[in-house]
Amino acid sequence: MNSTVTIIMATYNRAHFIVETLNSIKQQTFCDWECLIIDDGGTDTTQEVITPILEKDKRFQFFKRPDNYLKGLPGCRNYGLDIAKGEYIIFFDDDDIIHPDNLKISLAILQNKNVDFCHYQKQSFEQQIPDFLFLKPKFKCVLNQSLLYEILTHQIGLASCTVLWDKKCFDSIRFKEELLYAEEWECYSRIIAEGFTGVSIENVLYYNRKHPNSNTGEFYSDNPVRKKSNNDAILLVVVNLKAKQLLTRSILHYFIQISLDYKEYNLFNELLLKVHLKGIEKMNWQLFYLFLPVRLYLYRIKKKIVR
Repeated sequence: MNSTVTIIMATYNRAHFIVETLNSIKQQTFCDWECLIIDDGGTDTTQEVITPILEKDKRFQFFKRPDNYLKGLPGCRNYGLDIAKGEYIIFFDDDDIIHPDNLKISLAILQNKNVDFCHYQKQSFEQQIPDFLFLKPKFKCVLNQSLLYEILTHQIGLASCTVLWDKKCFDSIRFKEELLYAEEWECYSRIIAEGFTGVSIENVLYYNRKHPNSNTGEFYSDNPVRKKSNNDAILLVVVNLKAKQLLTRSILHYFIQISLDYKEYNLFNELLLKVHLKGIEKMNWQLFYLFLPVRLYLYRIKKKIVR
């Protein structure tokens, strides 16, 4: 029988965290789910430590990522999407903690509001798991193309594990398997650009563990693989928005500004090339980029003076 919700969890050498994560899933007050654990070629004892859970609760299923999917989170998640039986999809990481009412609340909101996805908030922790708050759902905003700028600039944090999706959102969309960072940001931007609509709620329903070996931790430690992937994801997003006539001046301004941090990949010139800028418009952006370091420096000085 098909479950209502399919939880897709990619895992790689997380034997020291994953049992705690799976136990938090077992505590869900909404029970009609399947959890697909996709191993990405790990070499530790992950399969051994979760075997007792697999044997006691058949809702948990363990798979090895097939070779026709690239190694990494995107490949594992795409495989999970291809074998998922649920009407709704949610992605959880193998080192985090899930609020007991996560599925109950997000599914009820999604169905009652008649939207394509429900976004909720997350809270970071290091060792001590935060106390769960059991509050009534509080509506925040509607998420659609009108908020693309806020989503792309992370003012609205559509993180990988903070959204419950109607499976139809992935009928023709998959993660870019060549990306090893920002793959969910790039993928989710395409879903929004396709015209799917969701809602965001204020409730914290997910707790992400902060540690240096996470993808995010590696990115902020200037890991070159993660940084290059973010660079590539930006270009993919810009190309897609340009094709759908959704690339606004403010969005391009944002990407050109952060391209200062990606000089080693020549991101600025790649952006101009991807959006086919010519003549005066191209010259204006070149002048903007040339004087941007000075403007940012003066802005920081001004902020210090104001303080």
